[in-house]
Amino acid sequence: MKLKAKDEHLGINYDRIAAAIEFIKNNFKDQPNLDDVARQIHLSPFHFQRLFSEWAGTSPKKFLQYTTLEYAKNLLKENKATLFDAAYETGLSGTSRLHDLFINIEGMTPAEYKNGGKDLLINYSFAESPFGNILVASTAKGICYMSFCENEEKDLLKLQSHFPKASFRQMVDLIQQNALYIFTHDWKQLDKIKLHLKGTDFQLKVWETLLRIPLGQLTTYGNIAGEIKQPTASRAVGTAIGNNPVAFLIPCHRVIQASGVLGNYMWGTTRKTAIIGWEGAKIHNTEDQQQSGF
Repeated sequence: MKLKAKDEHLGINYDRIAAAIEFIKNNFKDQPNLDDVARQIHLSPFHFQRLFSEWAGTSPKKFLQYTTLEYAKNLLKENKATLFDAAYETGLSGTSRLHDLFINIEGMTPAEYKNGGKDLLINYSFAESPFGNILVASTAKGICYMSFCENEEKDLLKLQSHFPKASFRQMVDLIQQNALYIFTHDWKQLDKIKLHLKGTDFQLKVWETLLRIPLGQLTTYGNIAGEIKQPTASRAVGTAIGNNPVAFLIPCHRVIQASGVLGNYMWGTTRKTAIIGWEGAKIHNTEDQQQSGF
C-alpha cells in the first residue's frame, strides 16, 4: 500500500537521507562538505542538494542546525518552565499544536483486550513515509499500532504478539488513511485522529502528555515525570515511552536526555535525528512564511 502513486520514491529517498545523516554524524569532526556527503551516497552535489531540499523543505546545512547538541540544549533551556504551560500552549500555532489538537487517545477496556484480544478485529497495512516504511493497524475505534518497518514479516509478527488471539486482515481502512495523511497533507486540513490503545493508566498518562509536546520542541524524561506529578518516576517514564505502540503520531522522538543528547529511539537514532531535523525545518519554514506575509 502506498500513500500516493507519486510517493513511491519516498522509501529510496529516505534511505539516502538516512545514509547522509549517518555519514555526517560519524564524521562530524572532519566537517564534511556537500560534495563529500553527496559522493558518499552516490549522487552529484546538485542532485543531493535537490533531493534533500525536497525531503526536508530546507538545505542540508540548515537541517543539520536543528539536530545539533547546542540547538537541543537551547530548546531545553527555553522550554524548561513553559513547555506545558497553558498560556504558552494557547499561543502556539495550529501547526505547532498538531498532536495536542488533532490526536485523541482512547484506552482499551479490559474487556476489549481480554484473552489476548480474541474479540478484536484488526486491519493492517504497509505504507511509505518520509522516514521509511511503516506498518499501521487499526480497530473499529482507531489506530492501535504504528511502527517503522524494516522487515514486513517480522514486524507483522511483532504486531500480532501484542494481540495474540485477535483476528487480523490486511486491509486499508479510512481510519488508517486519515492517520497517514499526516505525512502528505497540509496539517490544517487533517481530521481528528483517534488512537485506540492497550496500556496501563500510567502508560496512557505518559503517552497523552507526549501529545502536548509541540512540533519543533524537545523535552526530557524528567520534565514528563514532573508534568504527570511523579517527579521521581523518570525511569518509569522512560520505560513507558519505550513501549509507545504508535510511532510518530505519539511523538516520543521529542523526548531527549537532559544533557541535550538525543538518546535512544526504538526505531534507531538516525531516524530520530531525521524526524527531529525534519520537524525543526517544518516549523521554522512556517514561521518564516508567516513573517514574510505568505
